[in-house]
Amino acid sequence: MLKFDKFTLNNGLKVIVHNDATTPLVAINLLYNVGARDEQPDKTGFAHLFEHLMFGGSANIPEYDSELQLAGGENNAYTTNDVTNYYITIPKQNMETGFWLESDRMLDLAFSEKSLEVQRGVVSEEFKQRYLNRPYGDVGHLMRPLAFKQHSYQWPTIGKDLSHIENATMDDVKAFFHKYYSPNNAILSVAGDVTRAEIERLANKWFGTIPNRNTVKNILPEEPKQTEQRRLEVVRKVPYNSLFMGFHMGKRMDADYYGVDLLSDVLSNGNSSRLYRRLVQEKKIFSTIDAYIWGSTDNGLFEFTGRPVDGISLKRAEAEIWNEIELIKNELVTDYELQKVKNKVESTLVFGDINVLSKAENLARYELLGSADLINTDIDNYNAVTKDAIITAAQKIFVPENASVLHYLAEK
Repeated sequence: MLKFDKFTLNNGLKVIVHNDATTPLVAINLLYNVGARDEQPDKTGFAHLFEHLMFGGSANIPEYDSELQLAGGENNAYTTNDVTNYYITIPKQNMETGFWLESDRMLDLAFSEKSLEVQRGVVSEEFKQRYLNRPYGDVGHLMRPLAFKQHSYQWPTIGKDLSHIENATMDDVKAFFHKYYSPNNAILSVAGDVTRAEIERLANKWFGTIPNRNTVKNILPEEPKQTEQRRLEVVRKVPYNSLFMGFHMGKRMDADYYGVDLLSDVLSNGNSSRLYRRLVQEKKIFSTIDAYIWGSTDNGLFEFTGRPVDGISLKRAEAEIWNEIELIKNELVTDYELQKVKNKVESTLVFGDINVLSKAENLARYELLGSADLINTDIDNYNAVTKDAIITAAQKIFVPENASVLHYLAEK
């Protein structure tokens, strides 16, 4: 049981405190409720661009990294389609430096033309290197718009088109910042050898005077139910043919999420999973194969990815996956299979909460999902999944007209 305290500042900033007396470090995690899904279709990649801009100097601090390093701290950040997350680990005696740094860039960024030009260039190069010039790098740009026609999950976090970042103006980025980077749109989570009283004092001192910007979240269009199978075939200069399949599934907070997650594990978690054992080891259809779920804020995807061995066509490889899908839709998994994946999930969740930074990050993430208390009940939710729930999930999701299929062919 992970114990923590919660309180909310007058400006709407939610704060979570976890005491861990076993470490000399303090983890400060600041989660903003903004991701690529909040972008406009003609101005994408901005959430990720802001992850970079946040390190380019704030209202009163020209160089974020140098100040943090002087205090013995380390930091990083990441962007998803749902959130943008910033985190610091720093010695306990210097933790106020972390509050100072994070509060100043929440208050306002420097917004210099030079910083925008530099970070625009960095993100543009990342787009080219990781998505345009890398083998299979464009899969997200192909699969997402194939599966999503209305919802903003139809583009990856890097953005829909390189030109959107290249043409980002100062007015664009200022508008994005002032819409989403607000205390009432963020969760501050602190873990370490700290007390609620000292974190409450520091939070009020450094964040309490930052104005609430009356952030209004976009009302996103719900993706219509897919009624016919969608298919796409592309030819690229890559070494191997590859297969990608996506099926629409529900949200992270749907009641059947836990059954769907365990379904993906039965199929593809480890060398004893069904797909690896049958299609890699026994039938030798694939050299690699994987199945995974999004677990996203809004309705997401259950995806299969696989690379057939030489001599196996994508048509046959796809047929073999459909065979496995029919099996799991019509036969209950064994007690052994279900208990095995439950044990793996429990191990992952328990060990994931050992590190002080992981605790801070997970507490913030669960609070955004609905309640930080989920950090203590998620294991029970997984353990409550039955064999019937697994087969029900498979029958609901693995419908042919719910599939989006990409055949990614190597140029001969």
